[in-house]
Amino acid sequence: MKGFVFFRPLAAVRHPWRSLLQFGALFSLCAVLIVSCGAPSNPPSTALPTTTGASPSGSGRVTMGTTQKVETLDPADAYTIFTGILLYNMGDRLYTYTPGTTELAPQLATALPTISKDGLTYTIPLREGVKLHDGTPFDAAVMKFSIERFIKNGGGPAFLLSDQIATVEASGKYELTLQLKSPFAAFTSLLTFWGVTPVPPTAYEIGEGKMQPTSFIGSGPYKLAALTPDAIKLDANPDYWGEKPANQGVDIQIYASSANLYNTFKTKGLDIAYQTLEPDQISSLKQDASAGGWQVIEAGSTVINYMTLNQKLEPTKDLNVRKAIAAMIDRNLINQRVFQGQADPLYSLLPTSFSTYKPVFKAAYGDGNFEQAKQLLTAAGYSEAKPLSFEIWYPSASSTRGNVANTLKQSIEKGLPGLVNVTVNSAERATLSKGVDEGAYTTVLLNWYPDFYDADTFIQPFLSCDQGSPQTLCTKGASQGNGSFYYSAKANDLVQKQRAEQDPKTRDALITELQDIMAADVPYIPLWQNKDYVFAQNGVNGVSIQPTQQFLLWQIGK
Repeated sequence: MKGFVFFRPLAAVRHPWRSLLQFGALFSLCAVLIVSCGAPSNPPSTALPTTTGASPSGSGRVTMGTTQKVETLDPADAYTIFTGILLYNMGDRLYTYTPGTTELAPQLATALPTISKDGLTYTIPLREGVKLHDGTPFDAAVMKFSIERFIKNGGGPAFLLSDQIATVEASGKYELTLQLKSPFAAFTSLLTFWGVTPVPPTAYEIGEGKMQPTSFIGSGPYKLAALTPDAIKLDANPDYWGEKPANQGVDIQIYASSANLYNTFKTKGLDIAYQTLEPDQISSLKQDASAGGWQVIEAGSTVINYMTLNQKLEPTKDLNVRKAIAAMIDRNLINQRVFQGQADPLYSLLPTSFSTYKPVFKAAYGDGNFEQAKQLLTAAGYSEAKPLSFEIWYPSASSTRGNVANTLKQSIEKGLPGLVNVTVNSAERATLSKGVDEGAYTTVLLNWYPDFYDADTFIQPFLSCDQGSPQTLCTKGASQGNGSFYYSAKANDLVQKQRAEQDPKTRDALITELQDIMAADVPYIPLWQNKDYVFAQNGVNGVSIQPTQQFLLWQIGK
């Protein structure tokens, strides 16, 4: 995520820290929008929407400000959180979530899928009477085309479906049949991903790289009316089959800095400010909300932040050293000193909102447990005569991660004087990405936003390995791409079992066991979980952040 930056997968290697736009100011992205030669014959206007000032209460339109950029609106290639929010509001998916919950609900499907006994065949009944923005009738053929295009065009998120789906068939006018390569318990949840949305075959093409970044035609409650590097205009879809928007449209202004966003909102120039403000700006808006006349909407998020530890390099190849570093971490200090309380300490790679979350690192290592760290380092052969030295790397564009790294250095060297020396280093994004792939760094501060709401997205990308052994560690697979090079035959087996397991209780037990293994082997150290904030002027209603991190623009009214 950029703004919160997670890097895009490279080639066939999936990076758990891929590029997704998320909440909090960590990185900024200057996006270059390239007009596709395959654009529809009637693309949206590129006239700049009028978004200077909060919309009058009777105007029917809502103004929103953000610092996030739009890389592409092609659902086969969009892989940042902000573009995902836009597609979520302009398109529909087979399945969605009941607002305010994490309960799966049919959307363009009319019921949950019928799943074969072997877990490989999903039969999905489809809704009739739906039309896309250009008038194209929605049916199984349109959905088949859109899914195959998502897979075959080779965009950033293509692997999400290509890894799972063997064949797509329109088994009836309004029935879709998907054949999986292997059983996957979270597959229905995966079908809520914003890119799995129907687009018209007459306006889009199937083919490697045939993307349309500056246009979108879908079936959702909003139509794309205008797109420029500085602004986006969404108009309510008058022919929408579902719940009609509570507004006539949303005008989104993209600001060059969080300071501009903060000042414009504070002086009533916007109805809503969302993504992203600095911690001190958030604190100011929270403190002044009553006098200023605006609302503060706070929610937990599913963004996790962690340290990856390279098991191929000294000193982190030593398990006792990895455990000692885990014991040195003081999450509460990080939260207060860096985030002003605007985060939550995290003790597993699963977010706290999941029922299967188990705070395994709190039980095993605590926070700032320097006595335990000293014992572990002694067992590893370190002393004041032979102190431990290790590096913490972070992306150079992230001042926040730099603050976290330096806070850790100060805390650790103060808690273990003479015994531990910490060096803080940074590298620009491309260099860091390459270095993580190649195993160049001992520890790196990274973050992760899930592709869909399921525990698997916090387990498989971290603990699985396609090729490796206890001797070579992971030579190809998720943990190699993450820079830990973690290999465990037991973890691999449990990851596959939980993916295939259809019984929720049995699956939950497997996920719990995998968290225990992670705490025992320490390939990663969970650090903090972000909080998400949106600010809205008084009189603007229906503003909320969903438990799945989506932002439903159609619920907002004045």
